[in-house]
Amino acid sequence: MKALSVVYPGGSKIADGQKKLEIRRWHPALGENEAVLIVENHKFLMNEGDEDIGQAVAIVTLGQIRDFTPEDVEAACASSFEPGWLAWEIQSVRKIVAPFPVRAARKLYEVECPHL
Repeated sequence: MKALSVVYPGGSKIADGQKKLEIRRWHPALGENEAVLIVENHKFLMNEGDEDIGQAVAIVTLGQIRDFTPEDVEAACASSFEPGWLAWEIQSVRKIVAPFPVRAARKLYEVECPHL
């Protein structure tokens, strides 16, 4: 399954339905309605090869990928707006009621989740 690491508390906010947009600089390579595991971790993974251990908190699908606008700040649970970013619309959130440890890595990455 493809996974996306999101720094705390962003992953929990996605799982709880509070965060409706994920803001990134890159476009994800996903098929239509492809499930993505949200992994919440506690450090920013800035360099290629950076990894951490996080918690699987939700499974989502993404809708439209579009330019981030000032009107998106609240839905993204962001503190400010900066042009040049993309807004990934989060859809069909399924919260994982018993989060479990899983690898956190940069961009989209593959994980095996026998729990799911």
